[in-house]
Amino acid sequence: MSRSASTERNTKETKIKGSIELDGKGVSDISTGIGFLDHMLDLLARHSGMDLMIRCDGDLNVDGHHTTEDIGIVIGKLLAEALGEKRGINRYGFSSIPMDEALAQCSLDISGRPFLVLQAEFGGEYVGEFATELVEEFCLL
Repeated sequence: MSRSASTERNTKETKIKGSIELDGKGVSDISTGIGFLDHMLDLLARHSGMDLMIRCDGDLNVDGHHTTEDIGIVIGKLLAEALGEKRGINRYGFSSIPMDEALAQCSLDISGRPFLVLQAEFGGEYVGEFATELVEEFCLL
């Protein structure tokens, strides 16, 4: 059984096409218009072993908010569809990774009851053209 999905999302602010193959090889084809976001999504695919394709045309002339938020929505939908009934997988997981000046930790429960605790400090910093506070937009979806 293939654990894959594809979708499109078109709003006034963004046009997004996406696909995912959970049992892939870590291959990505990412184009969001935001270099740092492309980089982070590439790393997500590579280190998870899933194949991920995201193509987004967003209103970056305004800012990166809609692009980041809508990509988060698309990836959430892709994961939910590809996981299907979630048979044969663990409901809970935890991972921790030290990278550069950060320590990222994630405890995950895919029961379908949304809840988020995000502990991070954002002070208006940018990584390239990516406003770091947009991480909150991506994670809240």
